[in-house]
Amino acid sequence: MRLRLLIVLIFLVLLSSCGEYDKLLKSTDYELKKAKAKEYFDEGLYVKTTELLTQILPRFRATDEAEDLNWMNCQAYYGMKDYIMAGSYYKSFIDQFPFGKHAEEANYMAAICDYNLSPRPELDQESTRNAIEGFNIFINRFPNSIKVADSKEKIRELQDKLSEKSYLNAKLYYDMKQYKAAIVALTNSLKEDANSRYREQMMYLKLNSLFLYAELSMPAKQKERYQATLDDYFSFMEEFPKSSYEKDVSSIFQKTNKYLKTGIRDSGVK
Repeated sequence: MRLRLLIVLIFLVLLSSCGEYDKLLKSTDYELKKAKAKEYFDEGLYVKTTELLTQILPRFRATDEAEDLNWMNCQAYYGMKDYIMAGSYYKSFIDQFPFGKHAEEANYMAAICDYNLSPRPELDQESTRNAIEGFNIFINRFPNSIKVADSKEKIRELQDKLSEKSYLNAKLYYDMKQYKAAIVALTNSLKEDANSRYREQMMYLKLNSLFLYAELSMPAKQKERYQATLDDYFSFMEEFPKSSYEKDVSSIFQKTNKYLKTGIRDSGVK
């Protein structure tokens, strides 16, 4: 009986609270709405905060309170983990208050929103590139900020993700046995990121793609393409003399060299 009474009382309190909030939304007392928005924000009730701020921000646009109210709006959306809206509001805030007291943090948080939106490497990396750009802008504008070191670390992390994306895209052509396309993709990838942690794998895949492309070519084209394979072999060995692919690379060299000397393909090659 007591439990049922308690449930009824809680329901009535919630119903009353909802009724009061609905009245507040319809109210024309903007000072009250502003005070309640701050109260809701402090309580972590971010949805209510943003609903009220949407109504009152135009009223306080040209006042001394505009910066703090807009900042609260940005922070509320971030608190809801709505990184798309939060990022948009942070960037708008930067445009409105480029030299305000929250300018440094706003620049950093705009980049953080894109960072949080950055997906796994297999997916489109627009947010990743936006985050890198955002952190670089932040570092250039606030070189003495305590967040510079963190920003640089996040840039490295995001660049690694782009490297992995580039590697996976190029490897997809190789896995599909589209060796000509793989050669182009791998060559571009290696040029774009000379320090990629996938450099050895990509150079091996490029070498093997050149070899297999030569193997599958019409006889009139094979000598030229085997020569390209041999040239790439020497580049690979110069950079990775003790590669984990040593056995496979050695086999490519032997078969390529044999063809260039004799014009005869190795019978063991498929």
